[in-house]
Amino acid sequence: MRRQNLWIAILAATATLGTSATYADFVDDSQVQLKFKNFYLDRQIKENPAGNWGSWSQGVTLDAKSGYQDIGAGIQVGADLLVQHAFKLNARDKNPDWILPHDGKESKDNFGKVGVTLKAKVSETELKVGELLPVSPVLVFDPSRQLMTTYSGAWLESKEIKDTKLTLAYIDGINNRYDNQFRDLSMFAPGKRLPDGTVGHYDLGPTSDGMYIAGIDHQFTPEIGGSYWYADVQDIYTQQYVGANYKTKLGDKAKLDSHIRYFDNSDSGDKLYGEIDNQALSVGAKVNYGSHTFGVGYQQMFGDNAFPTLGGWVPQPYLVNWGVATFTNVDEKSWGFTYGYDFAELGAKGLNATAVYFTGSDAEVAGKKDQKSDELNLIVNYTVPEGKLKGLGFQAMYIDANYDWKSDLQEYRVATTYTYKF
Repeated sequence: MRRQNLWIAILAATATLGTSATYADFVDDSQVQLKFKNFYLDRQIKENPAGNWGSWSQGVTLDAKSGYQDIGAGIQVGADLLVQHAFKLNARDKNPDWILPHDGKESKDNFGKVGVTLKAKVSETELKVGELLPVSPVLVFDPSRQLMTTYSGAWLESKEIKDTKLTLAYIDGINNRYDNQFRDLSMFAPGKRLPDGTVGHYDLGPTSDGMYIAGIDHQFTPEIGGSYWYADVQDIYTQQYVGANYKTKLGDKAKLDSHIRYFDNSDSGDKLYGEIDNQALSVGAKVNYGSHTFGVGYQQMFGDNAFPTLGGWVPQPYLVNWGVATFTNVDEKSWGFTYGYDFAELGAKGLNATAVYFTGSDAEVAGKKDQKSDELNLIVNYTVPEGKLKGLGFQAMYIDANYDWKSDLQEYRVATTYTYKF
């Protein structure tokens, strides 16, 4: 398949390029990839086997990013295309697994989604409209299962000021990892009693008209950076974020990467999910020494409510302690400890392993105080470093989470990935 043929549909959608344009940069600077992901997940609820869930699926993703075409007056335009599709190989159909769509009786045999992003650039300022895959303190896309959680809206980034990035955005929809369409934004609120008397669900409930975002990131020195972000999920919650990071070398072999992050969350407008009062402090540091990586993180929740996130199991990786047990309950304090090893030094290039242990305490959840939880993650990754199978990747993950207030669980994940670049 010739790469140029993949852009026919996108070229038709970008009439602003004009009939006299050569399209050379548009095509020649494009990046087209076909990604394959075989994904198995099995979650076992220790005290309630009837609640077990999981699936085995095969995903195929076409990720096509065009180059930029100059249309005059310093304006460059382009377009991106993301086509995702997954096929069920096997599943525990009784219970939804939040990986494949579920109709209440069984999971679908296959599902897919198509997203298009139009983009324009002037100097160091770029605007994207359509499907978005943001990475920011207040909104992050999610690639952790089979198909990705993505968003729709407009995202503007400017780097005109030296060492500074300014961001403005408006989000009007979310396409969850187990869904095939964009839906209005809601809040993750399982079990929460809402003002209208209903009980919140994982992704059902009152919806917002949209989410406004503004952010500034500045690199003060090569070692020190800082950020401030603001988000308003209209009529649900507002979020302010302040963060600072410090990176430096510790001698010839060691590197330090540390940060401190603070979130302030409150209700917005009509308070569709009631009053929200939460503050979160997150402090972390990692030291890399040769093949070894050591990490430690401390996290504490303040206020009357748990940390708010969007409906659809949207993660918040900017919290230092985030796992299956999110450690974001009212008053919860948590520690996280990480150790990683790269086996390249022993001759096994492409192989690495990581162990992460979280422990939380003093949480108020399910009407109970002083609740504890802990979680262990064991992760092994291998990527074929060379040869005909270069880039073929394998990941195995084991998760063991234990709670005072609900059933403990064990989870097994295995993923095989391969990317073909045109």
